[in-house]
Amino acid sequence: MTIIQATKYHLNHLVPLFDAYRVFYKQPSNLDAALHFLKERFKNKDSIIYMAFDEDKSVGFMQLYPLFSSVSMKPMYLLNDLFIDPDYRNQHIGTTFIEKAKSVCVDKKYKGLAIQTEAHNPAQNLYMNLGFKKDTDLHFFWTNK
Repeated sequence: MTIIQATKYHLNHLVPLFDAYRVFYKQPSNLDAALHFLKERFKNKDSIIYMAFDEDKSVGFMQLYPLFSSVSMKPMYLLNDLFIDPDYRNQHIGTTFIEKAKSVCVDKKYKGLAIQTEAHNPAQNLYMNLGFKKDTDLHFFWTNK
């Protein structure tokens, strides 16, 4: 298993994974929209995407978004997207991704890493086993719908 930082040259491997991730969260499949969304992330340099490969097959990805803590006056990352191909789950790929994200935060001297996920996502057990704690301060969200 190899973990790399993705670039726009990996879009043909990344788009199907990103689309499957969205389908997992009950969104309709839309490969064209996924391609456009990801192209914009690379063009604007407003996220960092890592991918996992098993030889030449892409099997997962993680997307980090930069945030800032005004209180500590330090940058941090939001791990908003993490997806592993169902055929490759339970092989510690998720752990490897999270450890990579934590390492990047340490290397850059960032405040830390926040994870946003669905309340019933079973991956929460993994996050807690890797040292994450639920932040009870973040209870509100407004949507423009």
